[in-house]
Amino acid sequence: MKYEVETQKGAVKAVFTLTDAEWQDELTASYNRTKGKYNVPGFRKGHATRKMIEAMYGAGVFFDDAFDSAFRRCYREFLSKETEVRPVDEPQVDFVPTEKGISFSATVTVKPEVVLGAYKGMKVGKVAYNVTDADVEHEIEHAVERASREVSVERAVENGDKVTLDYSGSIDGVKFDGGTAQNQQLVIGSNTFIPGFEEQMIGMNKGEEKDLSVKFPDDYHAKDMAGKNAVFHVKVHDITVKEKPAVDDAFAKEVSEFDTLEAYRKSIREKLEKQNKDRADRENENALLEEIVKNVTVDIPECMIRDELEYMLRDFEYRIQSMYGGMKLADYFKYTGTTEEDFKKQRRESALNTVKLRLSLEAIIKAENLEVTDADTDALIKEIAESRGQDFETYKKEVSEREMPYIKSDALMKKVVDFLKANNTFVLKEKEEEKKPAKKTAGETAKKTTGGTAKKKTTKKAEDANA
Repeated sequence: MKYEVETQKGAVKAVFTLTDAEWQDELTASYNRTKGKYNVPGFRKGHATRKMIEAMYGAGVFFDDAFDSAFRRCYREFLSKETEVRPVDEPQVDFVPTEKGISFSATVTVKPEVVLGAYKGMKVGKVAYNVTDADVEHEIEHAVERASREVSVERAVENGDKVTLDYSGSIDGVKFDGGTAQNQQLVIGSNTFIPGFEEQMIGMNKGEEKDLSVKFPDDYHAKDMAGKNAVFHVKVHDITVKEKPAVDDAFAKEVSEFDTLEAYRKSIREKLEKQNKDRADRENENALLEEIVKNVTVDIPECMIRDELEYMLRDFEYRIQSMYGGMKLADYFKYTGTTEEDFKKQRRESALNTVKLRLSLEAIIKAENLEVTDADTDALIKEIAESRGQDFETYKKEVSEREMPYIKSDALMKKVVDFLKANNTFVLKEKEEEKKPAKKTAGETAKKTTGGTAKKKTTKKAEDANA
């Protein structure tokens, strides 16, 4: 077998030629592989000669199988020799006329050439999120709410109380559908019921019954009741209030593993600081990568966008099944009034950016000769193990040979991102008020007009900080 290579825009075309002897060997091999499938009168299956089978089923009976085998072998050998050819799609195969033997071409779309722009020595805007005392107190308020309990009170209803009641509504003395209920709970002041209902319950006591006169809003959803006067007969069964615990050491000990409120507050601040740091790190990293991708020039083939959209669709399908008890993707599209085509159209730009980012990172890895070491993979395996609450050594033993290439790929991506963060500078973004020019004083204006000198007012910029 011999081949010739022709480079095209975004593709490579290889023309393969097999001699007549090589092609006959392929046909013979196909006969030996498949002869057991054919029935020939007078012969047991698998014992008929090649000529007998060809005479009965046609001269080309072994052609397709022989060609498939020849193509796979030739294409595999071609890729092993031409290591710079990196296909991103299935090849398009065409036959080439030849007098003897057989000749065919395989045209395959290849990874596009990436022209890198600036990716080192840049200054990128940096965000930072600080934790305030108010943030800490907000978290404590949530804990207080969770630790609060409902207690009955022996007094008249007040605004903010939770009331257990029966009610029965009527219009012109006739009860209406949905206007009657028993043992319903209502927080007075929540504006859950129609206007005037909750206000008239203030001052009622346990066991008390009362008629409340109200008017349905003109825009009420039930058109037959909109704007009409109604009477609700109500009876109060219970009045409760939310009893909040005192925020002290005892409270901290009850809701956390800490013995003092001070230690509890400190732990909340540390948790929020970590969350804010993780959030800022993600946003800063994304900003850096977006800036790098802006400087990249590459023509992305449609097949790569198509494949990324397919991956996104399969990932979405998996999440839909997990979230909604095994719901099928087709049913989701039906219920939401959308289609697979809508999904891909909406996410096309995202798929394009994802492919462009991946190609950019691969180009940087090549340009910088970055390689994954055992220490890199161990660090990532340890990170995964810790996130799953498992021991590193135990989890590492469980990692299969099939999983390792994916772990190495992820470790390489992490390495290139860390490289980029270390070789670029993050500059803390100025606040809006810092960007506004300072107003000149009357004295400064006068000095400028008369040619006098005045000290220039400057605003101290935030210091540069590496990621």
